[in-house]
Amino acid sequence: MSRQFITIEELAKKDLRVIYRDALAPLNDELLKGQGVALVFERPSLRTRASSSSAVQELGGYVTFFSDEEIGLNTRESAEDVARTLAQMYAICALRVRDHDVFARMRRATNDTLSLINLLSNAAHPTQAIADVLTIAEHFAKGDVEGLKGLEVVYVGDATNVTRSLCVALLRLGAHVTVAAPEAYQLRQGGAEDPFNVEGGELRLSSSPADAVRGADVIYTDAWVSMGLEAETAQRRVDFAPFQVNEELVGLASPDVAVLHCLPAHRGDEITDQVLDSERSLVWRQAFHRRSAMLGILGWIKEEHHD
Repeated sequence: MSRQFITIEELAKKDLRVIYRDALAPLNDELLKGQGVALVFERPSLRTRASSSSAVQELGGYVTFFSDEEIGLNTRESAEDVARTLAQMYAICALRVRDHDVFARMRRATNDTLSLINLLSNAAHPTQAIADVLTIAEHFAKGDVEGLKGLEVVYVGDATNVTRSLCVALLRLGAHVTVAAPEAYQLRQGGAEDPFNVEGGELRLSSSPADAVRGADVIYTDAWVSMGLEAETAQRRVDFAPFQVNEELVGLASPDVAVLHCLPAHRGDEITDQVLDSERSLVWRQAFHRRSAMLGILGWIKEEHHD
């Protein structure tokens, strides 16, 4: 049975430890020697495609990229038939999909013989969360993810798939996470990546960004308008205006606060140039660690001795 990387929530602590370890380990450029990884993208991305491609190639493998136009997942061809086809030629398939249920359907269709990596779905963004943990640990704990226990992290803005995976990953390491969002955009219980059922740190919800960031070690934000929600742009700009991460808001946090954003950034909306380009900003290390995350995930999938 092949290993699956679909959400942070479903991974055992020991598996996450291996992923974090392998992400920073010396490169084994023969790990994927002669092996291909299929990249299936229903949605575009700069960092996800770049990090996935570079990680596979650095581990000795090669990638084949399939766009939505080429495959037509669930329009031109069913998710099941796509999975069955790819399983004949690849051992690993990394996907960026609209509907999280695609993963369960593909797993059933291939009897878990094809390893799937969730590069983003409507429910979770676990590869981003691994990169975020690595970035925060590098900055605050010399790379030791166990050193994040007790850290105060505040997410400001629209509570999305990114928020969910981030919360689950950090809470499991004992960090405390506050999500500051308007009520209509706040986290809800349930779903494939549910931070409300995680043991470890404390999860708090707030409707006041000013209150939430007081004493924060990390402030994290993301776009107010995610892909597919462009029609809501005008209303969302009104609803989220008080949640902009600007110098005034950052000034309420810890003097050594770090600022994260998973990108792409809409400068002047959820974050200002002054903050994004400041010394507090770790966004480019986040981008760097997207590659580290993929190295760790691929290393864990290819571990010789599965439990």
